[in-house]
Formats: sequence, structure tokens, C-alpha cells
Amino acid sequence: MPEQLSNLSEGKDHLDGAGIVRIDSFIEVVSGAALLWRLSVDADEHRRERIEQITLKTVGICFLALAAYVGYAAVSTLMAKRAPEHSLAGIILACAALVVMPLLSRGKRRVAAQLKSAAMSADAKQADFCMYLSAILLGGLLLNAVANLWWADPISGLITVPIIGKEGIEGLRGDTCCE
Repeated sequence: MPEQLSNLSEGKDHLDGAGIVRIDSFIEVVSGAALLWRLSVDADEHRRERIEQITLKTVGICFLALAAYVGYAAVSTLMAKRAPEHSLAGIILACAALVVMPLLSRGKRRVAAQLKSAAMSADAKQADFCMYLSAILLGGLLLNAVANLWWADPISGLITVPIIGKEGIEGLRGDTCCE
């Protein structure tokens, strides 16, 4: 992680699978840990609603962190006119995420409906965004590799920023799916 932060501060990071996957994964782990905490108090009716709101806000913060990172990485890549590295590992990982993340999201949505948990539903959206980012990542890597369109990846990333940010703001406001 220190190397990742060093690369980020030096403007070396871009949406090529190396950086976005690590930071996105860290954000997903934070969100998942908050959800585990939420589920651990489900039997305690007195604490459930308060913990639900805290967890929903935590997931919202995770969305905003992801939007900020994607925006920063995309803009710095465009300004530096850096082409993403060709990465077979990044392509394979993006393809795997396109298969696994929709399954994970569907499972989380089922659990969210059963528990009437807005926080779990928001976390399911985070799995959806991981899938969308993987599709964008794959498209950018392929456009760069096949057509040498270095800018396709960061432009695609910028398109996702307002969508991800909107979900983060809704989480911070406590907007829920279950009311």
C-alpha cells in the first residue's frame, strides 16, 4: 500500500488494473467489514436501527472515496497523456469480476430484502459498481491494446464518477431502499 500511495502522489497510477483494483478492493473490504458489524447486531432490536444508519453512512463514505479516486486517477492520466499499461493480468481479473460481481450483488440484494437492510442493499450496489468499473477497465485496456486509444480508459472512468458519487451522497443522507 505505501508503494501505491507513492505512485498515486507521483501521478504514476492510472486505471490499468494495477491501482484501481487494489484501492477498489480496499474500499470493498471496508464496506464489507461495516456490513459484517451490522449483521452481528441484527438480533438486538434496540441497537439494530442505529447500527444500520452508521453502516449506511460508512458505505456512503466508501462510495465517495471510490468516486474521488477514480476521478483523480482519470484526470491525472488525461493531463499526463499516459497510456494504460497493457496488462494480461488486469484483463483476466476484469473478466473474472464481470462474472463474480453480479452473483455477489444478487446474493447481497436477497439478504438485504430479507433483513430489510438499506446498508446491505447499498453494499450490493458497491458490488455492481465493481462490475461496472471492471467492464470499463476491460474496455479501456482493450481499446488501448487494439486501437491504441490511450484516452478511452480515463474518459470511461470519468463517466462513472457522478454515478458513484450520487450513491455515496444518498448513503450519507441515510436514503434507504426499504422505506
